[in-house]
Amino acid sequence: MKKFDPSTSIHDYLVFGEFGDVNPSVTDSSTFTFISPERMDELFDHEIEGCFLYSRHWNPINKYLSNALARLEDTESAQVTASGMGAISSTILNICSSGDEIISERTIYGGTYAFFKNFLPKFGIKVKFVDIKNLEQIENAVTSRTRVIYTESVSNPLLQITDIPSISKIAKSGNIKLIVDNTFSPMIISPARLGADIVIHSLTKFINGTSDCVAGCICSSHDFICSLTDINSGATMLLGPVLDSYRAASILKNLHSLHIRIKKHSENALFLAEEFEKMGLKVFYPGLKSARDHALINQIMNAGFGYGGMLAIDAGTYANASKLMTRMQEEKVGYLAVSLGYFKTLFSSPGHSTSSEIPEEEQKRMGLSEGLIRFSIGLDNDITIAFDRIKKCLKEIKII
Repeated sequence: MKKFDPSTSIHDYLVFGEFGDVNPSVTDSSTFTFISPERMDELFDHEIEGCFLYSRHWNPINKYLSNALARLEDTESAQVTASGMGAISSTILNICSSGDEIISERTIYGGTYAFFKNFLPKFGIKVKFVDIKNLEQIENAVTSRTRVIYTESVSNPLLQITDIPSISKIAKSGNIKLIVDNTFSPMIISPARLGADIVIHSLTKFINGTSDCVAGCICSSHDFICSLTDINSGATMLLGPVLDSYRAASILKNLHSLHIRIKKHSENALFLAEEFEKMGLKVFYPGLKSARDHALINQIMNAGFGYGGMLAIDAGTYANASKLMTRMQEEKVGYLAVSLGYFKTLFSSPGHSTSSEIPEEEQKRMGLSEGLIRFSIGLDNDITIAFDRIKKCLKEIKII
């Protein structure tokens, strides 16, 4: 057996019990001991890899998960947080100060929209909402005070695809940080490879996959993650969105099956989207050849993982949408619930749930109709059973 090199990850070796468990142990400690006061002083002055001080800063299991997520997104470093919104708010507040400006995609998650529209102005940070598909509009919105361009790789809930490479060129020309929320498309799209500076996830969703926790992450350069954890001025250090160690360990275990789950979510979603389209429904799914962004996603996606597990249909009216969702739950298609990435299908009306923070007039500008139903398609072994049940419900309500 070759000699263990401490500069190399233990997981690079094939081991049989000499070094420890197949799963990293849970760090059930808020604080850590030091050999000497001098060593503690040294850590307060600067980060020392593998040395831990206090769990609001780092602990071993959170570091394991963060390193795995950095590998997933092909960034130098990462940090986990207690929620996706914790990741977003910490990132923005670490970059922006009073008087700074953000350019944001209009069709974004409702919680992000509310943070940008209602919370940041209290700190003198201005947000300009634009059509992210209109590059000229983005360029015209840039000023000397622009610090961030914010977008989602696959938008929530209308599933439009962002041209990350083109927007990255605009951002880099103005020394602006491009932040991409990749929650809907882990493994399918790699924003950092396409020019994003910072990649955000709500780990609550597909990455964890079991709807039993709330968590987030920030993937970026080593320097940016160090700035977040700086003892004197770092946003995550001072705002304290710490992920519980037990949840970090659980997410790390689930991460190992992500590639299998994403393929199955995508396979099932594509089948339903194609069948819905044949029935004459208005379907939002980038995997459809008729989709507006089908060519774009084919250009930027990683091969082999499909087009994702999210799709939406327009039932025409909110009354129809409500009846359909109620009947689908009764027929055991899935659950009427917010969130996504679960192994069962989930569905909701975004305008009255996850996008309800967005004013009605803005929803109309986005193209978010009253009858829109957002689906997070599950891991059904035989998706045709779910389709037959949905078809039955559609006929009962006379949507088809």
